[in-house]
Amino acid sequence: MRYRHVCIEAISYTLPPHVVTSEELEQQLAPVYDRLRLPEGRLELMSGIKERRFYDPGTLPGMISAQTARKAITESGLDPNLFGALIHGSVCRDQMEPATACGVHHAAGLPQSGYVFDVSNACLGLLNGMILIADLIELGRIEAGIVVGTEIARNLVEGTIESLLKDETLTRQSIKPAFASLTIGSGSAAIALCHERHSTTGRRLLGGQLLVDTTSHNLCEGGVEQAQHGDSRPRMNTDSEALLHAGVDLAAKTWEETRRILEWSNADVNRAVTHQVGRAHRKLLLDRLELPEDIDFPTVEWLGNTGAVALPTAAAIASEEGAIKPGDHVALLGIGSGLNCIMLGVDW
Repeated sequence: MRYRHVCIEAISYTLPPHVVTSEELEQQLAPVYDRLRLPEGRLELMSGIKERRFYDPGTLPGMISAQTARKAITESGLDPNLFGALIHGSVCRDQMEPATACGVHHAAGLPQSGYVFDVSNACLGLLNGMILIADLIELGRIEAGIVVGTEIARNLVEGTIESLLKDETLTRQSIKPAFASLTIGSGSAAIALCHERHSTTGRRLLGGQLLVDTTSHNLCEGGVEQAQHGDSRPRMNTDSEALLHAGVDLAAKTWEETRRILEWSNADVNRAVTHQVGRAHRKLLLDRLELPEDIDFPTVEWLGNTGAVALPTAAAIASEEGAIKPGDHVALLGIGSGLNCIMLGVDW
């Protein structure tokens, strides 16, 4: 996968207003911790996550995605009439039908002619949408496009806590699949892309590779089981240890292919932005890819795992803070349950 004419004009984000610490979550789980004799600080110790952020109760993803999309369009400096595609790529959506992208497209004031749809692929939805838009630009179908998404973690985290408090059968072993749910945070991100002839940044999307390992599709499963839990809030079941190792194995293969396609060596990479899962994942991933930790830009400690918006949010903040500089070779290293892996190179 190589692109010759695609540029990234803006990566924007919107952070939620409410900060929730891991300590606060453990205080809510005190009866469970006491009964199972779990040490305080376990959640932060296992994940490296000190805090995450939530939007107000009742916030719909599309409400925030509309704000983030408008922000990215403004920051891109592109004429809104150039945008021939809007893709909504987060796990969270407003409803089953119509596509959340429809309301976001309307709120963003984009033209009537264009592609408007949702893409859902766990933590890779925005990167999948980015590739689809890049393909459309490269094929000459559109001049510019935007992928946007918003993850709403409050219901998952609060629902998980309630389920754990109600479950009298919990053991130290059976509680493990729920811990990953407590690392999830909320956030919103958007990526605006265009044909090089409209670009003022010259920030080129070079291409990359995507590989899958669908034998591992059941290592992280999420959804709504109302009959079991008694409410419509989502729950997740995650084999974190198996997912960690299967994901890193797939990442190693994908990185090898990506370097070959881009004609890069590790020495060519100035900055890497990884999917934000946790401290152990970050260390094992970078060790396996033989990339130094200091080229990564972690945000997971204070944002948690924000799903499909985690990687673009980290990239946006890194650029904003000057950690990514013009002319840098940047590796975007995405992994999502399923398993899917997308790795892309950008000439920033």
